[in-house]
Amino acid sequence: MTDIDSLLAAYDEQMRGTPPNLPRGVSCERDGPLLRIVGQFRGLISPPPDLGVSGVELDRLITRQRDYFAARGEGVEWKIRGHDKPDDLTDHLRAAGFVPEGQETVLIGVADDMPAEPALPDGVIVRHVTADADMHRIAAMESAVWQRDCGWVAEDLIGRVGTAPDEIVVLVAEADGEVVSAGWLVFREGTDFACLWGGSTLSQWRGRGIYRALVATRAALAIARGVRFLQVDASDDSAPILRRLGFHAVTTTTPYVWSPME
Repeated sequence: MTDIDSLLAAYDEQMRGTPPNLPRGVSCERDGPLLRIVGQFRGLISPPPDLGVSGVELDRLITRQRDYFAARGEGVEWKIRGHDKPDDLTDHLRAAGFVPEGQETVLIGVADDMPAEPALPDGVIVRHVTADADMHRIAAMESAVWQRDCGWVAEDLIGRVGTAPDEIVVLVAEADGEVVSAGWLVFREGTDFACLWGGSTLSQWRGRGIYRALVATRAALAIARGVRFLQVDASDDSAPILRRLGFHAVTTTTPYVWSPME
């Protein structure tokens, strides 16, 4: 039986510090207990599991982050996990003008337990891509799936491939030259983890095993690199598929976002 508490402890210890190999133009700063990531499409605040502050001191810490990004004219996301402390952290964030976006489930799978690569539908191929043009094609597909501008995805992927090409594998599933799904594997140097990011599929191509194939392909690549655990922040659509593949829910994650006035 999988020990969920041990998986969560490993996640907290290894996945919540400074990311290795940041993309070009992205930097990390410390402000007390917080990790502040600057230079992405919006700022990111990554807290430890327990901030160790409360009340007025917590309000000051939150306000300082909001004002920092306000001075830059940028929005900022404070990434909350379901087990984070203090318990009233989200109340303080809301009071400071942060708004919650959709909750996702943090899933962890043991790489060696992942199933073999399933068959793809006829006419669909999976391809490893590195060219800038392919990253823009992925962003266009993501924009179609989510019905919003996801151009930042291309810039993020281009930056990651350019900075540390050995630490990311970007895959597309194509049919007649069209990108119908995509996902990428991000290795977390110095940890037991690799992350499965992306995984979006055009609506007319869902339910055909493409998502499963991309998961299995990335799992095989991770195993070849000696990765022990695979981690996903999963939407409500993806989580049931991943659970059937052997992933385990360990907590939730919700972005609390502050945006400057237009």
